[in-house]
This record gives sequence, C-alpha cells and structure tokens, in this order.
Amino acid sequence: MNTDYNKYKNSAPLYAALQKHAARKQSSFHTPGHKGSCGFLPLDGSLDLTELPDTDSLYESSGCIRQSEKEAARLFGAKYTAISSGGCTLAIQGMLAAFAGAGSKVIFCRNIHRSAIYTAMLLGIDPVWVTHRQDAGQGLPGRIVPEDVRGAIEKNPDAAAVYLTSPDYYGCMSDIAGISRVCRQYDIPLLVDNAHGTHLISFGKHPITLGASASACSAHKTLPVLTGGAWLNCNDERGVDRIKSSMALFGSTSPGYLTMASLDLARAWMESEGIAAFRELAGKVNSLRELAVQAGFGLPEGECDPVRLTLLTRRVGMSGDEAAAYFRDRGAECEHSDSCAAVFILTPFNSAEDIGCLRRAIADFPKREPLADTFEGYFPTGLPKKRMIPRGALEKPSKSIPTEMAYGFVAAEVACPCPPGVPVVMPGEEINEKCVNILLKTGITRINVIE
Repeated sequence: MNTDYNKYKNSAPLYAALQKHAARKQSSFHTPGHKGSCGFLPLDGSLDLTELPDTDSLYESSGCIRQSEKEAARLFGAKYTAISSGGCTLAIQGMLAAFAGAGSKVIFCRNIHRSAIYTAMLLGIDPVWVTHRQDAGQGLPGRIVPEDVRGAIEKNPDAAAVYLTSPDYYGCMSDIAGISRVCRQYDIPLLVDNAHGTHLISFGKHPITLGASASACSAHKTLPVLTGGAWLNCNDERGVDRIKSSMALFGSTSPGYLTMASLDLARAWMESEGIAAFRELAGKVNSLRELAVQAGFGLPEGECDPVRLTLLTRRVGMSGDEAAAYFRDRGAECEHSDSCAAVFILTPFNSAEDIGCLRRAIADFPKREPLADTFEGYFPTGLPKKRMIPRGALEKPSKSIPTEMAYGFVAAEVACPCPPGVPVVMPGEEINEKCVNILLKTGITRINVIE
C-alpha cells in the first residue's frame, strides 16, 4: 500500500511541526549527531523488523546483535558492551541496577541527570552527594576532583559505587583518570554518565580508556545514530554478567531495529573514518573558539570536550538565551542556552556551509557592555537539607503548589529545566530559598511537594 502522508499533515500536528522546522533549513548545532543527513544511513522501512530467527533478540542476544555488541566493545576497549535503543536513560538504568542495586548507597555528583535520580527512586538508592569545584567559569557547575571523591568514599565506606557525569552539558570534563585511580584504591566501581562523550574515543579521553568501570554513552548525540541509540560499556567483571538482565528490567520488549542498526553502522564508520573526522573537526572548533574570544565571548576554563563549543555570553552583554535567539535569526540553531551560555554541538556531519554560517554569526556579533557579574547560575552552591531518600518521597502523598510558595516544603519530584536535565532540587530534599529562585528563573512555576 502506497500512501502520501503529506495529505494528512493538517491533522497530524507533530508531523506538521517537524516538516515546518525542516523547511527552515537551519544549520543544526544540536542533537542528533547525523544533523539530518540520514541519507548516510542506508535504512528504510523494510528494515524496521522485530525479533525473528535470523535477527536475534536484544536482551537474549546470541547472534547478529551480540556480534554487533562485540564489535562495539572492541572499539571502546571494553570487556562487554550492550546496545540500547532506549537512549542513554536505559543505559544509565542498567548501569546503576547492575553495579548498585536496590537499597544500596551510591556516591553521586550533584549535576546528575534526572534519569539517574528516577532510577535511584525506583531502586531505593540512598544518594551521597559530592559537589563540584566551581572552576569552569561563571554560571557553570564546574568539576568533580579526585580528592573530594576520596573524602566521600572514606566517609561512606559502604557505598556500592561512585557515579559521575563527564563531560557535562557544557563540555567540561572532570579528571576521570585521577578519580578512577582513587576508586581502584578503594575497590569501588566508577560509573560515568558519558552521554555527551561517545566521540571522545577519538581523542583517548573516553571514560573506559581512562579507567572507569562502566560508561553510559548516548551515541545519537554526536555520532550518526538515530535518536535513542546508545551503548552501555562495561570494563569491570562485577557488572558484566548483570548488564543485560539489568537493562531488561527497564527496557521495552520492542527495541527499535533501525536505531540498533544505525549504532552498528556508526561503529563501523568510527573505525574506518569517524575517528579521523572528529580529529579534523577539533581543529575547526578551535578556530571558532579563537574567533569567539576575539569577538569578546568567554569560554569554559579547564579541560573540555575538543569539539563542544560553549560560549559564555554575559561578557558580551547578552544572556545565553538572547544570544541563542541572535544565532537562530542568522540560521544557526544551538543545542542549549540559559542565562550565561549558548552551547553548540558540532559533529563531522556539519557541512562547510554550517560552520561558515556559525563563523559569520560569531564575527558579526553586536558589541554591548558586559552584564553584571552577580549571576550565580542554575547550580546551587549549598546542598538543600536531605529529609529522606528519593524513594521515600515517591511513596508519600503529594500535591502541586506554586513554586513561589514551596519554601520549606519537601520536594516530591525531580525539579529541573531540561535541557540540561540537571535537578535543582532532588526528591526528598527540603526546598530552600535559593532553589525557589532558580526554579522560577527557569520558568518552573509549579512543583509537587510532600503533603
């Protein structure tokens, strides 16, 4: 049956919106990594299949899927790699369930993605927080350092794992090699949310390369992979045998074969062309950074993703949101913006025209007086008071109230702007004045609290 779906666009609002956006022909500096160049992927509806005798089964893989996973493990230097068509969320869920499990204690970085907190709620994990050194620049969360991880382990010797996010949404990278050495000294697994860093294998900076026990890698963010494609890499025998069964607890029994096939193709591309392409891209991004500094922008301080472009905008007289609107009007759509920064995701699938568009927009950026340096960003420096573990909040009756009235209440949900998906207040924490102010600044006007 041949159908012209365009005749349904007036009654299919999502489809119509996607078509309208595509017609604008913006240069994409956001996910997915293929930048709309799906012609690169020789995939069509005839390959959208299911579990069959010759197509294997994701959670009981022993045929072609298992072979694809072995090829990916070889690329990353992992003992075991599992495919996810449920995004990095499923990889994070499987990673925590495999290494920590129900009722355990885990040392978490504070800029944790909300999917990890949801998992902690479901598993009854008791989080211990290690906070960031604000060493990356104004309004950015900064980095976790090895000494602080050591201190958290020594205070919590019963912790099942250490869990960090690196790189973060802004491209800032913590010292994973140093933290890995600390974790090995105490024989505790290091789990890394590497959602934005799958491509770091090109630069010898992938968490598995640097000694992590496991990493959740959202391949579709930077590689030519369909949305939802991710890998869970494991380099620790304690998790190898549990990865698949742990992912099966959370994953759909109908995984997307086109997404899984795009992972398979992207891995092959990375081995033959992709690593070289990312290294070439790093030179282009460095050139854009130099141009941005000449135009007055700030850049994150310290080690960062070689191909992530984050522009600190307050010193050129605009919030990140205002700067994003400026770039959008000039044909360059960024991934994320907030009060202090605009974030651009570049991949080898950005064309010369794309990069030229961004270069011209940076060079022509209007000159303004810097904004005041009083902005603290969206990442509270002081931790809210913990009143119960996240699962405890899940089990309590809750109600929705205006955010401005939430001071002193205990949060019943993850409250965060997305992107970047980092909670301002965690379930089970008492909402303080700073949290209220940040939530209101990000447009979150209501919040669920415990009755």
